[in-house]
Amino acid sequence: MQKKLFIKTFGCQMNEYDSNKIFDILNYSNNIIKTNDPEEADIILLNTCSVRIKAQEKIFSNLGRLYKLKLKKPNLLIGVGGCVASQEGQAILKRAPYVDIIFGPKTLHRLPQMIYKRKISGKTQIDINFPEIEKFDYMPPAKINGITAFVSIIEGCSKYCSYCIIPYTRGEEVSRKFNSIINEIYELISQGVKEITLLGQNVNAYKDTIIDNNGFTQIIDFPLLIEYIANISDIKRIRFITSHPKEFTQRLIDTYSKTSKLVNHLYLPAQHGSDRILSKMKRGYTINEYKLILKNLREIRPDISISSDFIVGFPGETDEDFNELIKLVKNIGYDKSFSFIFSPRPGTPAANLIDNVSHEIKLKRLKYLQEIIKKNVNKINFKMIGSTQKILVESRSKKNIFEMQGRTENNRIVNFNIGSNNLNLIGKLIDVKILKICSNSLKAKII
Repeated sequence: MQKKLFIKTFGCQMNEYDSNKIFDILNYSNNIIKTNDPEEADIILLNTCSVRIKAQEKIFSNLGRLYKLKLKKPNLLIGVGGCVASQEGQAILKRAPYVDIIFGPKTLHRLPQMIYKRKISGKTQIDINFPEIEKFDYMPPAKINGITAFVSIIEGCSKYCSYCIIPYTRGEEVSRKFNSIINEIYELISQGVKEITLLGQNVNAYKDTIIDNNGFTQIIDFPLLIEYIANISDIKRIRFITSHPKEFTQRLIDTYSKTSKLVNHLYLPAQHGSDRILSKMKRGYTINEYKLILKNLREIRPDISISSDFIVGFPGETDEDFNELIKLVKNIGYDKSFSFIFSPRPGTPAANLIDNVSHEIKLKRLKYLQEIIKKNVNKINFKMIGSTQKILVESRSKKNIFEMQGRTENNRIVNFNIGSNNLNLIGKLIDVKILKICSNSLKAKII
């Protein structure tokens, strides 16, 4: 009987990507199949995030529930991976001694050997090392069900923002080999993929060196990587996340004029609107420098949609600092964005700063910020009514057999009616007219 794997993923798209790779690895090496029911699983893995303290505490809460399951099924194998595993390591066993495997984001490819060693020795296996980019050399062929896919191009981060734990849990920036990326994209194309999202903590820092067909050395930076991928005819759209303003170069801005396949949407975390707070965060840019990036970009793509991350209540944040943040948000007119209250992470410089902002003030500021962002998102939605949008058709609608579903460049889900016609539109770019706004999507008709 085939063994079954249940994976619960916390955090960012990098973790979602890693979870898919974990399944590919275990399916390829151990013929393990996936289940959505932890009760019937033989292996349960938590792929974790430690960016905020609440996310970290969720892990131990989940482990407490899994302990009860293990009492019923003594042979159940429980593993913890991802950033909390890297951060806590051996300490996880002190709080949850029944955990069988602890692995980091860069050692997930070693899971088959760790499972084997756990079975033979009966001892918990821990591997949270930082081998450079080794894991991509051991990945089985990519598997995907759909027309969109993530492709990881760079691991880790070397920016060391004062509040961020990522460099300590995922290591410093290491770029994946150019040929490995292109090979994975062709594997995905063979399975019907039409849209690629390039993935990394800081994709702008991507860099590799290759020998071209003429025997010359060529440096592949991020803009050039995008151009190479855009030249693959089967790829219809390109997205990327996450980007750091410090390395959002003019070359990358110019890529938007060269590459029509690059979507009209950018996720560029500002984190704050006050230069004083940005300096304490060690972000490496000023607000004027950040705004200049968007100004230059909007000269090429006037209608580009901008999303961001914001941290409210950073230690020492004054009313004046917060007002600068609100000023930025109103000035840029952000689309759907993520905003959070500052969460001190152990081992980061910001964790040692004196936090003199009360929790009540932080909550009040966060609520006000989110209301302003929500108003602008609604404004963008209403502006789309009556407009023509090019969407990439992804699937049949889940709720209506007479509808199909696609996505706009600014990441809005669109449902449109095809009646009783059996139209073969999946994977195609089509023009639709937006008719109305629904709760979580837009309604349209084919032009």
